[in-house]
Amino acid sequence: MRPARLLIAPLALCLALAAALPATAAIDRPGWASLDTSKSYPELVAAVKKAATAEGMSVVTEAGPTEAAKARGIEIPGNRVIGIFSNDYAVRILRLSTAAMIEAPLRMYVTANPDGTATLSWKLPSTVFAPYEDEGGAPLAAAAEELDAIFEAIGREAAAP
Repeated sequence: MRPARLLIAPLALCLALAAALPATAAIDRPGWASLDTSKSYPELVAAVKKAATAEGMSVVTEAGPTEAAKARGIEIPGNRVIGIFSNDYAVRILRLSTAAMIEAPLRMYVTANPDGTATLSWKLPSTVFAPYEDEGGAPLAAAAEELDAIFEAIGREAAAP
């Protein structure tokens, strides 16, 4: 019994410390970008679509479990993946690496936060296309870096108050 009591105090301390930490919804992973916003989930979804179009890209796909779960009587936080790409980049990248096109469309991820705001996250295109650089070489790396800048612009525009 004594060993169990020794575990309870540190566990309680860890839980208390975790509860005291500020809530950050941003996804902090290598090769990702993430922006916490003051926008609500529906506002940010709409803003991402508008910003993508403004940056010359197209919304190609959308997927999220939130609405389907709600139809089943299950409440989960807003969660939407928005696939974004353009035919210009598709043709260009396809000429460099057939295999790399499995990654299109590139995705932006909108998640609702408990405080009513939403977060926008995405994998950097340069990270997504890096495994194909042995086939596509410097031209593929250049296209991916251009897409990094476009996705950053979409993110900043969408997150702006």
